[in-house]
Amino acid sequence: MVKLRDMPPVTLAEKLGTTPHISPLLMKARRLGLPTSEHLEALAVARGCTYYTAPAGVSAAAVDRDTLSDEELAIALLSLGATYSPQAIRLGAAMLGKNGLDLPTIVRLTRMERCEVVVRHIAESGQRYEPGNPFWPALLAALPPTLPAKSGVLPHPTRFIAMTGFTRRGPELLTWWIRPDPVPAA
Repeated sequence: MVKLRDMPPVTLAEKLGTTPHISPLLMKARRLGLPTSEHLEALAVARGCTYYTAPAGVSAAAVDRDTLSDEELAIALLSLGATYSPQAIRLGAAMLGKNGLDLPTIVRLTRMERCEVVVRHIAESGQRYEPGNPFWPALLAALPPTLPAKSGVLPHPTRFIAMTGFTRRGPELLTWWIRPDPVPAA
């Protein structure tokens, strides 16, 4: 009898109904001491995604940005070869929203990891909730067209934003993209 804990974890590719591939970016992360999605999530929190909390009992290896860039971390969290984790997708979206990322690097890594459908979903959400941010339409223009993701697999676009319901002025809806803090927590 096969026990649940003995079964391999389901990948994002499998949840989307496609074939997983061997991920060069996830292999690099493993070599750097980040063997699971939870370790990548913990690194994203350590790099300023303080809106979220790191998975309990998991700490990120001390990996600097010269060794694993923020672009690489964002796409590793969104890689189709990674274990399926809605939290990892939300953290990947937050990292993609970081100011100053290199667009050609993001596009190259997205293609390498075959996660165009995931990045496109996030960029479309970004364009909807941040219409004045030129990064989102530029990213969408640089990505190849894809079919929509399988329904119910990727987080709803509102999971990438924070919103108010009440402000000092009274009932009011304000939204903003969740992104890493400008100065990451120590």
